[in-house]
Amino acid sequence: MISGNPIDRILKNRVGWLADSGPDDDIAISSRIRLARNLAGHKFPPCAEPAEHSSVVVILRDVCEALPAFSEDFFVRLDELSQLDRRVLMERRVVSRDFVSKQTPSALVMTADESASVMINEEDHMRLQCILSGLRLGEIWERISETDDLLSEHIAFAYDEELGFLTSCPTNIGTGMRASVMLHLPGLVLSEQINQMKQAIGKLGLAVRGIFGEGTDNVGNLYQISNQSTLGESEQQIIEKLDTVIKQIIFHEKSCRMKMLERSRNFLMNHVGRAYGVLKHAYIISSQEALNSLSALRLGVDMGMFSSLDIHTVNELFVLVQPGHLQKNAGKQIENATERDVLRAALIREKLKSVRTDKG
Repeated sequence: MISGNPIDRILKNRVGWLADSGPDDDIAISSRIRLARNLAGHKFPPCAEPAEHSSVVVILRDVCEALPAFSEDFFVRLDELSQLDRRVLMERRVVSRDFVSKQTPSALVMTADESASVMINEEDHMRLQCILSGLRLGEIWERISETDDLLSEHIAFAYDEELGFLTSCPTNIGTGMRASVMLHLPGLVLSEQINQMKQAIGKLGLAVRGIFGEGTDNVGNLYQISNQSTLGESEQQIIEKLDTVIKQIIFHEKSCRMKMLERSRNFLMNHVGRAYGVLKHAYIISSQEALNSLSALRLGVDMGMFSSLDIHTVNELFVLVQPGHLQKNAGKQIENATERDVLRAALIREKLKSVRTDKG
């Protein structure tokens, strides 16, 4: 396994879950499953001392090195990374927002394509994650389940015959699984049906969160839909329920888009056109305004309103305009928000300089 800081290397790669190559990827941006596990015989992270945190890092690093999924890939001590590098990892959704703020010994193991990773000493000893583009919960479950089984052959997990896997937070006890799908839902938002969707999902025992998970607001019309219950249902039941609900949301989103195109074409064209104008000509733009405008631009691309704009360019901008990537690619930390906004606007103008709208 290659040690050291992987940030400079992964910045050269496109973000895998934005590959626009999975089922229903015009609306289902990505699917992710995360498993929470703790080592038997060790204090859970919130109660452990730094020495035990360090011991867990060593144990799990050695175990992961032996697995085919992680051989010859990245291992990095998160507590040795700068806040900027941590921010980049969070923006690529390799680590959680809570993991970024960790001060105790912690680490990240990650495949080169970023599709699989292990956070060591987040809220639990191990958070095993797999993320792919499109709606692919079943495929992800097969991959992550196989890795989980291999891990259990090398280490004993904290497990109770009645409760299932034991976790630091009671809400994760049982399967320890969080399955989620990130959806782009501008149609439901523009048609003012998004709140109805949220209420319906809540009644089904599912959660609606922002782009970076729990506690984050919606930006760019991106919503993460995930299970809340981990106890009393099998992993397969959780996945099947979530998959069914997601397909229904996708159907309603597509329906909203088509109705707008048929009944409110000028409204739709105006929404996309104004966003395009802002992105194309702005000299100062915040990350929130950029992401919201990019959402409209992505909607326009999905609905064939542009003749020379690649969806991959829009997807790439969703990541590049965020503060961590913006500063990292600039080669310096930029404390002044206005300076970042100017740099962000210049980046977007450069990326969109050859774009033409489809006059047809």
